[in-house]
Amino acid sequence: MKGRGCWETASVRSFCSSGCLNKFKKDDSGDDEESSTSPADKSELQHTLKNLSLKLDDLSTCNDLIAKHGAALQRSLNELDSLKIPSESGEKLKVVNERATLFRITSNAMINACRDFLELAEIHSRKWQRALQYEQEQRVHLEETIEQLAKQHNSLERAFRSGPGWPANPSKSFSEGSFLTPKGEDSEEDEDTEYFDAMEDSTSFITVITETNEDRKDEGGNSTCGTVDWTTADNVLDGASLVPRGSYKVKRRARIPDKPNYSLNLWSIMKNCIGRELSRIPMPVNFNEPLSMLQRLTEDLEYHHLLDKAVHCSSSVEQMCLVAAFSVSSYSTTVHRIAKPFNPMLGETFELDRLEDMGLRSLCEQVSHHPPSAAHYAFSKHGWSLWQEITIASKFRGKYISIMPLGAIHLEFQASGNHYVWRKSTSTVHNIIVGKLWIDQSGDIEIVNHKTNDRCQVKFVPYSYFSKEAARKVTGVVSDSQGKAHYVLSGSWDEQMECSKIVQSSPSSPSSDGKQKTVYQTLPAKLLWRKYPLPENAENMYYFSELALTLNEPESGVAPTDSRLRPDQRLMEEGRWDQANTEKQRLEEKQRLSRRRRLEICAPGRSCGTEEAEKESDGYVPLWFEKRLDPLTRETAYVYKGGYWESKEKQDWHMCPNIF
Repeated sequence: MKGRGCWETASVRSFCSSGCLNKFKKDDSGDDEESSTSPADKSELQHTLKNLSLKLDDLSTCNDLIAKHGAALQRSLNELDSLKIPSESGEKLKVVNERATLFRITSNAMINACRDFLELAEIHSRKWQRALQYEQEQRVHLEETIEQLAKQHNSLERAFRSGPGWPANPSKSFSEGSFLTPKGEDSEEDEDTEYFDAMEDSTSFITVITETNEDRKDEGGNSTCGTVDWTTADNVLDGASLVPRGSYKVKRRARIPDKPNYSLNLWSIMKNCIGRELSRIPMPVNFNEPLSMLQRLTEDLEYHHLLDKAVHCSSSVEQMCLVAAFSVSSYSTTVHRIAKPFNPMLGETFELDRLEDMGLRSLCEQVSHHPPSAAHYAFSKHGWSLWQEITIASKFRGKYISIMPLGAIHLEFQASGNHYVWRKSTSTVHNIIVGKLWIDQSGDIEIVNHKTNDRCQVKFVPYSYFSKEAARKVTGVVSDSQGKAHYVLSGSWDEQMECSKIVQSSPSSPSSDGKQKTVYQTLPAKLLWRKYPLPENAENMYYFSELALTLNEPESGVAPTDSRLRPDQRLMEEGRWDQANTEKQRLEEKQRLSRRRRLEICAPGRSCGTEEAEKESDGYVPLWFEKRLDPLTRETAYVYKGGYWESKEKQDWHMCPNIF
């Protein structure tokens, strides 16, 4: 048909502008549709082109009919003019003839316009077809180029890492030199001055390292922090992280089977997950590590010795420094741990009974499945207890995954009654599609001592290719109830944290942008915490720390709901991933069946269609934790109600559900 190529080309442009463009917009807004053309989209495109061709045929047929019937009508009117008829009828015939003439003129104009359009379309149709084909070829070429660049990037990275001069611990090279150099008063650089930006907005400051104590004896009375001697008052902070790690009565394992080399196309699975809650997406174990989220939560206690030291602090602001270092230390295990932990089954528990070597006991329980939420309680024989309920909210946005832990962490020291509360920062996994995966922490957290009202503002500085800041940088300021700053914190969340005592503070001169920072004059920095080195061959054992290697070690006497007894997780640790995937699907279907049974008890006449209604009518009640109103945060959270360790002593687990 004349000009059909034009109409087909125009239909393609129309379809892409209306359908494809809207699809890309939905992807950006969090919809879980695919960004590439699916078989269904291609079928719809062919169907649309076929309909447009049929309509073009109809238009051409109507064109011919209008011309044919218009000519016949004109001939009939001419024949009527030649007949002898009464004058009255002649007037009416004249009016009809005039209207027919107007119709003929209009029809001829429309026919001429259609003919001109079809001729013009025919002339340009090949040009448009060539342009469309060129764009399609360019798109395919671009996809191939991106894939090739990704391969070259990985190849160059491997070649660079295997080349001479690459340090054994690459992450360390990023942090060296980014902290205050002096570690004690005998350093040769005690009198050097170092400036660095640490915080933004209202908490922005600059630190200046001042002279040693000997040079400041006469100026002690002028210090804004009083006359307390740095060397005697802060002896608890000295060597806080240098805790001997000797042998214990119970021999713990030091390795697990090496991770198998299974290849998997990440994008083929993740492209269908854009904008969706990750906890609702069934994922193969290939993306996991052989630990559950409950065990990962327990890993926060790896540097518990910081809290054991904090028990002996006589000053609440000194204690705050150690608490802040402890809060940062929990992120040190995440720098290489890109794989996600197993989502716990509802009612799953994990205990850490390490009174002999670590001096503490810990219990976690999965109290909700949608949204995934875990309650945690730990107490130490050294005089502190910690509890939290963490709900994981996560979103996949195409290039990165954001993981937002929701909930407050409570820490209480029995002797002093100091009660600290803080929240976790946001974790982001980058380079989901192209390049090597890497994780970053960002955001501000505030640690509050609700007894003394001391506060610590901690900032996790997000990494940027265009920033001059050190990677994984963390800064902070410890202030008392009056708002007076006592300590400056600096370091990185994957290596170490230091504190510097403030001896004087003053405002700086305004910068070019009009902002003014506080200048803190400090004594040399003291080391608070340093990360333990990873075990040998850690890269083949999911980059587990020494503590992480022991968490899934089989142990007798635990509850039947303990994560160590989860079959799919055990199969994955042993390297049998195919069986682990089969077992994981069985457990998830068993959990869905249990949930449907609980929802069947929904009250008559009450809708269970919404998530809120389902949650209320779920009917599940945790065994070891109960909901209470937190008087400090004014939030409802699950708190340990007791009974677990008594049941373990009696080995009475009759109340535990069969979840595995």
